[in-house]
Amino acid sequence: MTLGCEYAGNGDGQSEGVQRCQASHFYGKIMLKILPLLALLTAHGWAYADTFKFKSKRDDDRVTTKIEDGKTIIDITSPSGISELVIERTGETWPENIVLRLRISGLEKFFAISEKVTLGATVKSHRDDKPVHVWVEYSKESPADPKSPFWMDFQSIGADGKPTQKIPLQNGYFVMRLPKPFFEGNPASVNLEWIDFLRK
Repeated sequence: MTLGCEYAGNGDGQSEGVQRCQASHFYGKIMLKILPLLALLTAHGWAYADTFKFKSKRDDDRVTTKIEDGKTIIDITSPSGISELVIERTGETWPENIVLRLRISGLEKFFAISEKVTLGATVKSHRDDKPVHVWVEYSKESPADPKSPFWMDFQSIGADGKPTQKIPLQNGYFVMRLPKPFFEGNPASVNLEWIDFLRK
């Protein structure tokens, strides 16, 4: 089954939003009966989804979620290029494999913050042998190493859906996985912060 959900600010000064869930035609008839149970509920700036609750700093941020090839994809569009997002789990534990897609042009700074771990990333705006730098604060582990438990599999993706080193991105996105140690202790929520060097 393919299921997608979307959260978007409604522009009224509150970080409330709407949730839209779509099922594949194979489960269409069944989903029509249970879709009301998956409908978005909003309260005190939170947007409720089936697996997560989201709270964004800016009203124009948009977040979509879907399951793709066994991965939970959290897709973030940030028109301003600078914002923060709180993600709170609604279940007892976090999904097994969470991947972020951040749709901004450049990445001056990115932080993913949990109770015990802070991951960081930056992408240089000029050509360089190593344009991407990722790290784990207060740790010698390298999230750029596929053998590391903190491996983020960080990539810059162009409009054609292929990896690219051309910055700023044009209709592309940055993609990264949140490694298992990031969720050590099963925190109730995690925070994301980002700054685009082309922010508005």
